Parts: sequence; C-alpha cells; structure tokens
Amino acid sequence: MLGYLWRIRHLRLLSARLISLGDPPWFPQSDVRGGVTLIRVGRSNSKNANSSSNAPHKTNGTVEVASDVAETTTNPNPVANASSLDPDVHSASASVVDQCDVVELDIMAGIGELQITKPAPAFETQAVVNGDFKTVKLSDYKGKYVVLFFYPLDFTFVCPTEIIAFSDRVEEFRSINCEVIACSTDSVFSHLAWVNTPRKQGGLGNMNIPLLADKTLAISRKYGCLKEDEGVAFRGLYIIDDKGNLRQMTINDLPVGRSVDETLRLVQAFQFTDKHGEVCPAGWRPGKETMKPDPKASKEFFGKVN
Repeated sequence: MLGYLWRIRHLRLLSARLISLGDPPWFPQSDVRGGVTLIRVGRSNSKNANSSSNAPHKTNGTVEVASDVAETTTNPNPVANASSLDPDVHSASASVVDQCDVVELDIMAGIGELQITKPAPAFETQAVVNGDFKTVKLSDYKGKYVVLFFYPLDFTFVCPTEIIAFSDRVEEFRSINCEVIACSTDSVFSHLAWVNTPRKQGGLGNMNIPLLADKTLAISRKYGCLKEDEGVAFRGLYIIDDKGNLRQMTINDLPVGRSVDETLRLVQAFQFTDKHGEVCPAGWRPGKETMKPDPKASKEFFGKVN
C-alpha cells in the first residue's frame, strides 16, 4: 500500500512539472507499457500547450511524459528518487493539485485488473501441454472452474514442489469440473527443458497441467503479481469460477509455497455456495455443516457447533 501511495504522490509531482505546458487543469492517467509507467495528461480547454526542448511530447490533445520522467513512478526506492526531484516541484505540487478540477489516477494498472466477483483478466499465450507447444486461452476453459497459479522461475527450489504437487493431484480437481494452470515468465523452451529433466535432478518430469509462458510479463502484470524489479512473478494463486469470474486470490512472497489441500477445499466451498446458496464456515469441507446467511436461520448452525 505504501508503494501505491508513493506512486500517487509522484504522479502529483509530475502534474506540477507539467504546469509549464499551459494553464491547468491537467488530468494525469497512468499506463503501463513494456514495464514503464507512462503518464498521460489531458486538458479541459483547447488552448495549445507551450513547447520546449524538455517538454513531454504532445499527441492528439494528450501529453505523453518522456520515459526518463515516467520511470520515477515505478522506482522501488522512493527515498533515493525523491532527492533527485526539483525542490520547486515539491513546493508546487499541492497548489497545482488544488487548481485541478479532477485528478484521475488509474492505479489499477499497477495492481492488476482484479476485482473479486468480476471477470478475470483474459489471456492468450504459448504453453507446454503434454510435452508440446500449444496456444492456451482463458476462454478455452469456459464452463469450468480454473485454478491459475504463478511461480517465479523454472529450475528453482520451491517451485517444482508446488507444480508437481498440483500436477500429481489434478484429477481431484478435474473430478469437480476444475482445471489447474501454472504460469511463469519463462519461455516455453525453458518449460520444456524443465519437464524433460528428471525429478530426482530438480526437474518436473511428466506434467499433467499446462505451463504457460508469460515472456512479455503481460499476464503477471494483469493479475497484479509481477515483481517488477526482477521481472518474475510472485506466488499468486487465483480461483476463477465457471462463469469466468474471479472468486479468490492470494499472493505469497517468494520463499513460501502453497497448499494443494487448501486450494481444493476453497474450490469445493465456492462450488457448494454456488449450488446451494448457503455459506461455508472456517475450515469447511464437503459433508460438514454449513449455514444460512440470515441472522435468525444461522442460529441453527451456531446451536449445533457451540
């Protein structure tokens, strides 16, 4: 959260820097392209912006900040970066924001296109499936639940334990109309080499699940789990329902792997609520008591378990 607040503050500082282009209000918006956050600004009037050799480039009524300025919004070291900003920009930022009618900041571009119960971000990419290269799309799984999990890198340490665990138990997911997909920022060639490496040597061996290749980083970024400074994914895990809506997401730091048992339990619980309309208490598993989401009706459950 501090990172996003820092990003917002620097977008405001950029607004101050852009005041030299003409009268406010300016409307900044962020856009991520190729790992660099660009800041677009538009004006509410038609007055042409002043031009200078150091000014951002103006195109069709918008201004696109040069990449050397825009990169300050993704710098992981805000303390070091702050010292490089002009003092007058710091002092001017508050007054400039006050002059703006609207300041629109699309911070969702930085945390992924994610909202629980809303459609999961679509993707289409190359993958290793049953030892071959194949194009895989999220829409291929329409009508099924999907567990999509990201991992940092091939030929590492925690990653093969997770991938093998999900692959070896994938039939438990398929028996409840759910598919499992793994994804990293490696290439399909790296995936294939890892699959062809014996498990006793740290390889994956035969795989029963697709391994997506997110070489452009686009999928990891959409799902909000990209570690920008290293170009790898954190351990993000997402449950997508049979209508294509996101139902659950967790993101682990790199050192700690995830639980197949807990993931399976969550899928079973969401499917139960879809079908029956009742809600599942902590630790619920199939066959256990559920409750009605009603102040009076729920007392039946509490009377049994307490």
